[in-house]
Amino acid sequence: MIDHVGLEVSDYESSKRFFQQALAPLEYELLMEFEGSVCGFGRAGKPDFWISTRSGDPQTGIHIAFVSPDRPTVKRFYEAALAAGGKDNGPPGTRPLYHEHYYSAFVHDPDGNNIEAVCHAPAA
Repeated sequence: MIDHVGLEVSDYESSKRFFQQALAPLEYELLMEFEGSVCGFGRAGKPDFWISTRSGDPQTGIHIAFVSPDRPTVKRFYEAALAAGGKDNGPPGTRPLYHEHYYSAFVHDPDGNNIEAVCHAPAA
């Protein structure tokens, strides 16, 4: 089981704003911040997704999927992420390649990482 995930970002303030907006529909919020260069997002008081100022060469191609409680929330994540400056990488929809009820949306964050919201439940 994974306890937390961290990404190094090229523009800390821009990425912080992006994730604050994009993750809000998933009930993630900014919970901790240290020295203006590291912050943690999460739910119920537990940060499990962290960003920090990049210390070396750019990282791209990272894929992180956040659990969504339902399909409408996947759509709200997608819309919020695009409004925050994310780039479309797959609109909300089923992905039967993975399994019958896999419903997700994908966006690229400001650094080009693939950020996903996914619901595994059948349509209501």
